[in-house]
Order: sequence, then C-alpha cells, then structure tokens
Amino acid sequence: MSYSVQNIRNVCLLGHSGSGKTALAESLLFMTGAISRMGKSADGNTVCDYDAEEIRRQISISTAVAPIEYKGCKINLLDTPGAFDFSGEVMEALRASDAAIIVCSAKDGISVGFEKVWKYCEERNMPRFIYVSKTDEDNSDYNATFNALRERYGNKIAPIVVPMWDAGKVTTGLIDPLNKRAYELQNYKRVEVAIPPEKESVVAEFNEALKEAVAETSEEMMDKYFGGEDFTYPEMINGLRQGVRDLSMFPVLFGSAVNCIGSLMLMDYIVDLLPNPMEGNFHKATLADGETTEEFVVSPGGVPTAFVFKTISDQYGKYSMIKVLSGVITSDLALVNARTGDTEKLGRLYKMTGKKAEEVKELTCGDIGAIGKMDKVKTGDTLCDPRKVVALKGIPFAAPCYSKAIAPKTRGQDDKVAAGLARMNEEDPTFTVVNNAETRQVVLSGAGDMQLDVLVSRLKSRFGVEAELSAYRVPYRETIKKKVEAHGRHKKQTGGSGQFGDVKIRFEPQYETEDVVFCEEVFGGSVPKNFFPAVEKGIRDAATKGVLAGYPLVGLKATLFDGSYHPVDSNEMAFRTAAQLAYKEGIANANPTILEPIGALKVTIPDSYLGDVMGDLNKRRGRVMGMNPTADGEQVLEAEVPMAEMTSYAIDLRSLTQSRGSFTFEFVRYEEAPPAARDKAIEDAKAMEEA
Repeated sequence: MSYSVQNIRNVCLLGHSGSGKTALAESLLFMTGAISRMGKSADGNTVCDYDAEEIRRQISISTAVAPIEYKGCKINLLDTPGAFDFSGEVMEALRASDAAIIVCSAKDGISVGFEKVWKYCEERNMPRFIYVSKTDEDNSDYNATFNALRERYGNKIAPIVVPMWDAGKVTTGLIDPLNKRAYELQNYKRVEVAIPPEKESVVAEFNEALKEAVAETSEEMMDKYFGGEDFTYPEMINGLRQGVRDLSMFPVLFGSAVNCIGSLMLMDYIVDLLPNPMEGNFHKATLADGETTEEFVVSPGGVPTAFVFKTISDQYGKYSMIKVLSGVITSDLALVNARTGDTEKLGRLYKMTGKKAEEVKELTCGDIGAIGKMDKVKTGDTLCDPRKVVALKGIPFAAPCYSKAIAPKTRGQDDKVAAGLARMNEEDPTFTVVNNAETRQVVLSGAGDMQLDVLVSRLKSRFGVEAELSAYRVPYRETIKKKVEAHGRHKKQTGGSGQFGDVKIRFEPQYETEDVVFCEEVFGGSVPKNFFPAVEKGIRDAATKGVLAGYPLVGLKATLFDGSYHPVDSNEMAFRTAAQLAYKEGIANANPTILEPIGALKVTIPDSYLGDVMGDLNKRRGRVMGMNPTADGEQVLEAEVPMAEMTSYAIDLRSLTQSRGSFTFEFVRYEEAPPAARDKAIEDAKAMEEA
C-alpha cells in the first residue's frame, strides 16, 4: 500500500548501547500486528538484529529499517547501534529520518550515549521525543531520570506520558496528562482505569504545564490561556505539534518494551506530534553546474529524486536503501546518478523489514525503501530525474582514527582478504584500507577495536578467509647530519670486456626538500657526462634503504666531484655500482639518524577532563600548541605528537574521558627522533627483517 507524504513518519531510535532500542522496535512491531511474537536480543530472533555478528554479540551493529502501519500512517522506524564504533550507522539513519526518539534507560539515566545523540540532533535541528525505558526493572528510577532531564534541559522537557505504579514501585500502567486518563495493559490490550487519588494532583500539574507550553506557540493561544479559556483537544495537539517542530518542547514518554507498557501511547504520539517528511529538515542541494546551492524542498509533485543513505551488501544480496525526496520512484525508471553523471536504470523496489525484502511497485515521496542490484550506486549518491540534476550533501562520516595491520592467516590469500574488505566497504564506508608499499603492510583503519574485530569476523563468516590484526609499522625516515666525502670503486675482470667505475662523491644534509638532490662538479672529463645519469640512479636506488634500519633516506645532497674511467671496461652498470659503494661508505660516516613522523592532534573534550588528557599527552612526548573553547562549553586541545605514540590513542582517550572525547590526527612533518625512540625503531626494523 502506498501512503501520501502527509501520512509517513521517518523516525530513528537513538541512545546508548543497551538502553533498549531494539527491544522497543520489537514491542512496537508486535503491538501493531507487524509480527506475531516478540523476539529477544538474547535469543537472537529480533527483527532488527539479524546479522550473524549482531546475534553472536547481542548488540546492534548496523541500522535496520522496520516499517509499521498504524492509524492510517506508515512509520519507518530506523533502529541504530548504540556502540560508538558504529556511529557511522547513526549518521546514515539521521540523514534518512525527520525526527528521533532518544531512548534513555531508567536504570542508567543520562548516559554518554544519550549526550552524544542529543548533540547530533541539536546539530541537525531535529525534533525528538525522549523515551524512558526499562521502568519496570530492578533498580530503575523514573523520577530520578526525569528530574535529571529537567535539570539539564529545563522546561522544554514535557512529560506527556507518565508511569503509574503500586506501593512496591512495580509499574502497573500509565497516565496520559493531556487527556487526564489512566490506562493499564491487560492481555496486551489498552484498558482505561480510574486515576489513583494520590496521582490526581500530579496529573493536574502536568496538564497545566502542557497548556503553558501550548500557549507559548502563538499569541492567539497565549491570549486564550490568560483569558482563562480552556484549549480544545485539536488546539492542544496542534500546539504540541508546533512546539515539537520548532524545538521549544521535547516530549517525555516512558515504557517497558518487554511488557509492551506504553508502546501504543508512543505510537499515538508519533502519529500526532512528529513531523511528516515535508515538515522535516530541508536539504542542501548542489545543482548540475557544481557550484550553485539551494534548499531542496521535499515535494510529492516534483520530478523523481532519491537519496541513497545506506548500502546493504551481504549474503542476502546488494540493496541500495533510499529515501524518496520528490515525486514517485518506480522500478525500471531511468535516473541520473549526480555523482557520476551516468544514467542508471533502477532495479526492483523493496520494502525492507530487517533482513526481509518485500517487493513493491513504487515508493512515494517521503517513503523509505530499497533498490536491488545497483552495482555502481554508492552510499551518499543522489538519483534524480535528467530534467533536474541535483547532488544532495553527503553523509558526514567521522574520519577513521584507529588502525591495525591486517593479513591472512594462510599465505597466498591476500587477494581474498582484499576482495572481502572491498565488498564490506560498499556497506560500511566508515573504514579505509591502505596498502602501504613502504612498510609492506595492508593497514585497516576504523572507529575503534570493536569495528575492526567485526570486520575480521565477517571476513571469515561471509568470505571464508581468516585474517589477523597486528600493530601497524610506523613509516620512519633516515637522514644524515654531517658532510662527508666518499670514494666508490667497482672493478671486475672476468676475461673479455670487464667492468670499471670510479667515483668520488660528497654527501651532505640539505633541508629545502626531503628528496635526494644530485649535483655534479666534475672537471677535465674524469667522469664522462654520459655516465652522470647512471651515478645519479645508483644513488637514488641506494637511498631507498638507509644504513641504520633500512628506512628511506631523505634530505640528502650528493655531489659527484671526481673519479676515473676506462675507455673499454666502463659502462653504466659499473658507475651505478660504484655510486652505491660510495653511498654505503659515505652515509655510514655522515652521522646518520632516524626521523619520526609527527602529527597534528586536535582533541575535543569536556573541560573537566583537560588535566588528564594533557598529562597523557606528556607521556606520549606530545607538545601542546594551544587550547580553544567551543560554543557548547568544551575545549579543543591542539598538540603535536609523534605518530609512534598514537597507535592506541582512540581506545585510551575513550577510557580517559568515559567516551566523551573525540579527536582528529593528521601527519604534518618528520623530525629527528630522540635516542630512545631511535633505538626502538632500529630494533623493531631488525626484528621485522628477521621475521
């Protein structure tokens, strides 16, 4: 069944890992009849956590879509992971959603994950509900959680569904302050009951607070409120809806997903208060000229346009998940990919419910679905009508900050590992793979150790190749600190024509460039000009390996100033070899040293962690360059740190800041390593050579 844009809600479930997002999605699916029995993450049978790794680890790893039909509306729920290593999946879900439900456990209160996703919503001006979960579990405290929310976010926190419990604090039902009614769930049916006498004053207080919030949405409502008139129910709903849209109100609901308490009330308010796709955030679009930008307005009557917010590439096939932003999308439609300029004929269209794909004839404006087998289409692409080619802004994934070397356990399977990672990179663009020829390693970079561990597990389960992770090698350099002169002589006589090359070369450090600079000052033809290129090639070839640890030699000036030749036996090979002999002798005597790569680090942290982070940077031989406060009360600490000290920083910073810190790190230059670091680099290089 197709739905008009006014009757579609695209809502993502956000929150800390373990807060109950997947259980809530399961409860909503069950209470609306989309599934016949509720699954559990512990049993590995939920709709949204269907991947083998999700079942094994009992956590969400990727965003899953679960469409629900309720009261004439289609609600596309996007269940996101809470683990920070998979925040790229959250970015994809945010891009496809028009509103969010932030799940906050009554046992844990405001967690780090809650703070992070709240910040994501703030950056996008995204309307949101707060859903307090697990209210019927031991050690849960709804009141403490609600008070903490009020303390942090003020009167914008509006309770529109509150729990009702017995003397033993066991949740028995819920109260709807807007309608001044109470309900219990009996055999999964919502039954109205009398409001307990001790709760009547609370209901009156919350009802009055909601009226105040509605009054603030317009002057007309304000006049009516102060005139002592009561608002009608439609006026209350419209006022609350306006408050949610303009972010002057964040409704708080509660529930127990396991027992389905509060699930139907949540569905009611999703339909009544959250925006449809036309009322959601507008999108920035770049036109075909590549320069002009404009607001892209969601329009059911416009030419077909869709944004690819996610790619699923697994054993079930390849699906490009899209949100239709304009017009109607049908299979076999020919649309232009704004990134490549190519015309793509669309494959079959599907409605996705977890891993289950159900074919549909069309996807209407505002809806979310999938296109099958679009091999050239990537996450972040815009598919549009040839009459209006626009490129919508891509998804802002964080740069990878944690790296490991990856290699197959069995020799000769490097191609299998590379092919498997390339396939998975289609699905997850947040990790990178770099084949570093210098260190002879394939380096896998992502958000953290859990993400890389999942990738290795999937290589085995999906592609049948076992791989292992190890520390990546730091690409050091070597250079010299002293000017020397060296003599290289190559003479070989084996009967017939022999080989003869004789050179004298001056080696000295030069600081203008890291490259090897070759000059000549030969007088009197002691070395013929036609052999100069051979001498230069011999030096450049030799400089690919330094004399200390075999790292490339940089910052070298080599001047050929004398030598001799034989009119018959001299050739290019002989002079190349003579130059390499001079190199070995000269560089060894020129006070060689190790250069280490230095990177620019920017760490964003709450002010309270500043001392701990600075102390940790001192242990890493970091130099603090400055601090800048941000608009939201955090500090950006800038420092220069040797790359060798940063291999585990992503994990260590999480530990230091309780996952509240983030950082970027970019290479800036090489500089001389201190004696201890130099000795370690040489020792590691020797061990690598032996291995």
